[in-house]
Amino acid sequence: MFSSLRYRVAGGFAGLLALFLVLIIGQFVVSDRLRVEHIGHTEHVDVLHDTNQAVLQQMTNAETGVRGFQLTGDEAFLEPYDSGRAAAFEALDALAAIVDDPEVSRLVQAERETAENWLHAYAIPIVNAGEADADAGRLARGKALFDELRAANADVAAAIGAYGDALARDERADTRAAGLLFGSLAVIVVLAGMGLALLHQRHLLAPLEDIRGTLRRLADGDLGARCRPVGPGELKAVAGTVNDLAAETERLITAERARAARSELRQAIAAELRSEGDPREIGWRMAMLIGNAMGADAVHGQVTFQPGDRLEVHWPPNAATLDPKVAEEMANAVPGQAVTPASLPGGLAVALSGDSGCPPGMICVVRSARPEWQPEERRLLASLAREIDHTVHQFRLRLRQARLISELRVLDEQKDVFVSTVTHELRTPLTSILGYTEMLVEDEGDDLSPIQKRGLDAILRNANRLQETVTDLLLLDRSNERVGAEAVPVDLAGVVDNLYESLGTAARAKDLRWDVTTEPAWVLGDAGQLERALRNLLQNAIKFTDQGGRLECRVSAANGEVHVEITDTGIGIPPDDLPGLFTPFHRASNAMHQAVQGSGLGLAIVRTIVSEHGGTVTARSDLGKGSTFTIKLPLSQQPLAEPTRSGPG
Repeated sequence: MFSSLRYRVAGGFAGLLALFLVLIIGQFVVSDRLRVEHIGHTEHVDVLHDTNQAVLQQMTNAETGVRGFQLTGDEAFLEPYDSGRAAAFEALDALAAIVDDPEVSRLVQAERETAENWLHAYAIPIVNAGEADADAGRLARGKALFDELRAANADVAAAIGAYGDALARDERADTRAAGLLFGSLAVIVVLAGMGLALLHQRHLLAPLEDIRGTLRRLADGDLGARCRPVGPGELKAVAGTVNDLAAETERLITAERARAARSELRQAIAAELRSEGDPREIGWRMAMLIGNAMGADAVHGQVTFQPGDRLEVHWPPNAATLDPKVAEEMANAVPGQAVTPASLPGGLAVALSGDSGCPPGMICVVRSARPEWQPEERRLLASLAREIDHTVHQFRLRLRQARLISELRVLDEQKDVFVSTVTHELRTPLTSILGYTEMLVEDEGDDLSPIQKRGLDAILRNANRLQETVTDLLLLDRSNERVGAEAVPVDLAGVVDNLYESLGTAARAKDLRWDVTTEPAWVLGDAGQLERALRNLLQNAIKFTDQGGRLECRVSAANGEVHVEITDTGIGIPPDDLPGLFTPFHRASNAMHQAVQGSGLGLAIVRTIVSEHGGTVTARSDLGKGSTFTIKLPLSQQPLAEPTRSGPG
């Protein structure tokens, strides 16, 4: 009976295992194949989309260059035209090479023909003419041809999307078929398992129930519970194992109590490490806890918190002095590992790590009655030493951090004094340079040679720029006692309108689209300073936005606040640079990489002015897509006799 049952059980479980392995392996292989196929399709469609988009982008660059050359005759505009045209046809070649759908391939060829038509019918004749030609008809013709190219590009993009959808439908059909197949296999596995369970129920149920009952009694605390050795040989072996487990329970309970005691010791040591007070008293209490828990005759501890501040603890107070050779031996030991010092019989020690200026320390326990230390005791002392070492290390870091903060504060104060001194010392010579240079320009204007005039103009331009920088530094100087202008009602909508007019030339020079949306929004403050803050933000938006980009400025008033929001489609700000954006002299890494001129003071000035008016300024940005700056100021009532809307006047 035993052999028959064993063979039947083994055969049944072997068959069930084989079915299960077929199910798992088959599902894994098929799922992996479907996943790889899906990834390949997705990557292929993404490459098609990206390449098609690159065609339009490069052709747009070429079209922008041709238009610039057509309008101005400046051959510098032909550089993006040449590079864009070459890159666009390279992208078309790459796209044609990887397309495997007839419809997409046909549309790609149509897009190529449209691009060639634009080149031969519009771009090449203008470039070959070699001079500016602002003829409206030719401009309209070029725009119409390029619109045809955009339409052809959009057709290719739509066809690629349809191709991707078709691939996705095929993948979903394959996934459903695989799911149906493996669902059927799972049903077969379940049915086989149920059959195996029914087949062997009578031969296995009773012995297993007896074993379960015995384990239940053991779990309830009945240490005398034992299994009856009945049933197949395998179950008899299990019953014997359960009986052995019952015999070992008392020993395990004793070991668990010892582990609980060690856990309580760790918690007590942790509580002492978190406590505040005299480090010497805390160290003495921890030594007492360790000594009592480990049955030690003496406990010695050495640790250095900072250079020149060494703490030594000995427990009990009448403990014999530790041999200096032990400290020398532990100075070369690996921190965190329990070792038995050769020069200290019955001793067990763990080295504590040191660092710059702080030599290593140690914890040492001595027990003469039982010199043999158990592995559990070694692990316990090592874990306690690591906790102590970590706490000491954190304490050292806090001390160094406090010193560093103090030093940084002194450096910051010295920096402020330096900036204040330099800016004040620069003002007098700058005033003289500007005054005498202006006198030379005005008095000797007709007697100066062109080279001399250009030199004086350069002196004036750079001296004015330096004077603006000095003025910015003085505004940011915390030690400089400024007396602000009298606070008056200012309509920020009028300020923005005036700035739109004064900065419009710079925006139009870069072909920027500037949308302004304003409503009456009155605040109480210095009109000139508020205009300066808004001018800085708008000038930055123009400076960092590429040719043909878009600016948007919105002024609104609601819930007792005035909101001014300035959005651009410029180069954006890296996330790592956002936290220090309004700090003096801070410049974004991408701005420095692109060599965009600036002193790093503009946004700091904006924050200073807005803060002085009781408001806040924030920034959010998406790298490569643009930035948005938002100013919030307290709303003020509109004056009865409405002043001029142009805040600065």
